[in-house]
Amino acid sequence: MEVILLERVGKLGHMGETVKVKDGYARNFLLPRGKALRATEANKKKFEAQRHDLEARNLALKGDAAAKSDKLDGKSFVIIRTAGETGQLYGSVSARDIADIIAAAIGFSVHRNHVALLAPIKTLGLHRVAVHLHPEVEATVIVNVARSAEQAERQTKGEDLSVRETTSMDDLGLEVGAALAAAGPGESLGRE
Repeated sequence: MEVILLERVGKLGHMGETVKVKDGYARNFLLPRGKALRATEANKKKFEAQRHDLEARNLALKGDAAAKSDKLDGKSFVIIRTAGETGQLYGSVSARDIADIIAAAIGFSVHRNHVALLAPIKTLGLHRVAVHLHPEVEATVIVNVARSAEQAERQTKGEDLSVRETTSMDDLGLEVGAALAAAGPGESLGRE
């Protein structure tokens, strides 16, 4: 199906372009959300009549998004989650979680569809996440996923908390030997 784009759509085209897309993509995404019109002669004339208004609206939305991006770009947000010893989360951090924490901290609404996560975050650490506030405006935030606020501060300073502390068998042997030596000869260590 051929459609006329009413705004810039990533990886597809710019406003005013006529592009060929799959029928389902057009019917289920582009047309219902007002991002495109079917490329008929009547719609082409309608688009040309509205072109100036659409460009002015797009410019206003882009300016608003740029102002929000300036406030948001480079900010760090802490999300507290429970995790195992290796840093693997019990659950995950989704785009909705990130959008909610940004909205609460910054004060303006960010929709979860604006947060560009390829997959949910499932590990502790610092994660760079892109936020697309407008098709032409992007901000990058740092999501600090930690077990506690103290660990979040340590991660911010560069410490890796996902490394599991290990004790070798030699260390364990020395600890048991020290305990036996401290107990002295003839004393029991609690065994019967």
